Amino acid sequence: MAEINLPGIDPSLARRNKRVAMAGLFFAAGMVGLAYASVPLYQLFCQITGFGGTTQVAGDAPKGAIAREMTVRFDSNVAGDLNWTVSPAASITDRIGMVDTVNYVATNHSDQPITGMAVFNVSPEKAGVYFNKIECFCFTEQTLQPGETVDMPIVFFVDPDLADNPELDTIKEITLSYTFYASDNEGS
Repeated sequence: MAEINLPGIDPSLARRNKRVAMAGLFFAAGMVGLAYASVPLYQLFCQITGFGGTTQVAGDAPKGAIAREMTVRFDSNVAGDLNWTVSPAASITDRIGMVDTVNYVATNHSDQPITGMAVFNVSPEKAGVYFNKIECFCFTEQTLQPGETVDMPIVFFVDPDLADNPELDTIKEITLSYTFYASDNEGS
């Protein structure tokens, strides 16, 4: 690139100003890129660490159970724009590491098909990394026909590695909570 020498301006000062301007442009471009990448990076971080009560997805059951028992409570909330009722499963108490299946029950009270989704979290948040779902209705959208009632299963287990975390020694209960909302996809 050719240097332009303007009268009365020191060439070294012009080069420094150009470097500062380029650094500012690269910094601004980097911040825009980071803003676009922040949501998927945060989701990946939560899935890996269980931060914010994010559960894990398991391909299969754990290798065994331990003697310690854990009660799992279930909760459901429905957004105001979704004309469904969703009843959570009853609480269960089982040995840590045992695979359990429970059902939420959803009913569409409208006169048209509605597609809904569910977002979930676990509390206490530190237990999220140990709560593993093998199968869950929350992995896909659910379309209910007018007046239809469906069972929505969850197959899960609490990882026995929870017993190795001294911060969770006093935890006797985990709550899995779902919030249901209308999907933007066709059918809702």
